[in-house]
Amino acid sequence: MKSNKEISLVSTIKSTLSAAFGVQKKENLERDFQKGKPAHFIIAGLLGTILFVLSLIFLVRFILQFH
Repeated sequence: MKSNKEISLVSTIKSTLSAAFGVQKKENLERDFQKGKPAHFIIAGLLGTILFVLSLIFLVRFILQFH
């Protein structure tokens, strides 16, 4: 029996990361569409993108210090 409970923050983050890398399972995708809130996935995607861009900026600056 499936519950109508929303998915957790950890599950939202895992699903967002899996989708970003293109390795998300179909059953997780279906669970996300049935129980997840779109706003949670949008926020997780934006935060992930910001963290990714900031990490690239810091990596480039770190590497350029030695040049």
